[in-house]
Amino acid sequence: MTGVLAYGRQSIDENDIAAVAGVLRGDWLTTGPEVTAFEDALAGWTGGVPCVSVTSGTAALHVAYAAAGVGPGSQVVTSPMTFVATAATAMLLGASVVFADVCEDTANLDPEAADAATSSRTHVVTAVDYAGQPADYDALGKVADRADALLLADAAHSIGSTWNDVPVGALADMTTFSFFPTKNATTGEGGAVAVKDAGLLDRARRFRCHGLVREADRLRSPDEGGWHQEVHSLGLNYRLPDVLCALGTSQLGRLAFFKERRAQLVARYNELLADVPGVRLPAVRPGADPMWHLYAVRVLDGRRREVYDRMRAAGIGVQVNYIPAYRHPVFEDLGYRRGMCPVAESFYEEQLSLPLFPDLTESDQDRVIDTLRAILS
Repeated sequence: MTGVLAYGRQSIDENDIAAVAGVLRGDWLTTGPEVTAFEDALAGWTGGVPCVSVTSGTAALHVAYAAAGVGPGSQVVTSPMTFVATAATAMLLGASVVFADVCEDTANLDPEAADAATSSRTHVVTAVDYAGQPADYDALGKVADRADALLLADAAHSIGSTWNDVPVGALADMTTFSFFPTKNATTGEGGAVAVKDAGLLDRARRFRCHGLVREADRLRSPDEGGWHQEVHSLGLNYRLPDVLCALGTSQLGRLAFFKERRAQLVARYNELLADVPGVRLPAVRPGADPMWHLYAVRVLDGRRREVYDRMRAAGIGVQVNYIPAYRHPVFEDLGYRRGMCPVAESFYEEQLSLPLFPDLTESDQDRVIDTLRAILS
C-alpha cells in the first residue's frame, strides 16, 4: 500500500520559513510589529474590517462572545454542524445555546430555523460557513435584526470566500477565523476576529490581553507612575506571537493561489465523480464564491461507515465533519437530545470529507477517486 494520504494539511514554502526565521533573528518574538502587519494583511481580505489576532479559532470565538457581552442570561442561536467550540465558548461565559437546523443543500444555518429559535434573550446569532461556503447573511442579518441581536460569522472554513461579492469578514457584525494547519491559511495555531464596531473592537483587543488599560486618559489612577497599568474588566492572554504572525502574513500572500488551486481540485472531483453511483456531490448556491475548505460528499444508502472504513484501510484519510454538536455527551448531560435538528442529523449520517489541500496532486486525487469508485460501483 502507498503512503497515507491526509484529508487536509498545510502548504509551507521557503518564503514562509524565511519569514519565521527573520523574526527569530530579530528583537520581537511577541507583541511586536509582525502582529500589526498580520492584522493589516487580514484586513485586506475582510474588505477593510479591522482584525484582532488571537491564539486559535476557539480563542477567536471566546473573544468575540466576550466582546459582545455574552454572559449569564444570554442566549446564542447557532448551527449544530460545527466543531464543538462554536457553542462551548458561549456556554463557558454562562450563556445558553439553542441549536437551529441547517439547510439541506449546504449544511449552513437555516435562516427560517434560526428565526424560530430566537427569543427575547437572544444576544447573538452565530452562523457557520460550512466547508467554505458562506451562509445566507442577507437573510440571517434580518433574523438578527428582528431579535435585536448581533450576527457572528464563524468563518473558520471560509477566509477568502465571498457572498454576493462581499468578502467574508464584512458580512456579519463580527467574524472569527481559524489558522489551524488544515485550514485555508495557517499560523500553526492561531485565529482572529474581524469587528466592524469600534467599541466592540476595543473590547476584543482588551479581552485578548487580560483586559489591561494603559492609556493615560483612561487610567483611574493616572499619577501612579510610568509603569502603571490597570485591569478594568477581566480578560485572558490570547496574544498571537510575532513568530506565528509572520508565518500568517506570508501565508496570506498565497491565499489567492490557495483558493484557485482548491477550486481546480473541486472542479476535477465534480467532473470525475459525476457518474459514481451512491454519492452526492457538494452544492453551491447562487451568490456564493467559496474558498473550498472541505470537499464534503454525501454517501447514500447507509454506506458511509463502510466507505469510511474501507477508504481508511486503503490509506486515504477521509474524515467526517461533524457530529452534530449537541450529540456530544457534555451536551446530552445538559438535556440536549438527538432528533432536535433532523436535517443536520441526516446530513451527518451521510457526510464524508475527501482529501483537499493545495499540495494535493492529481495522481493522489486519482487514487482517491479510483478507490471510492471501486467501493461504490
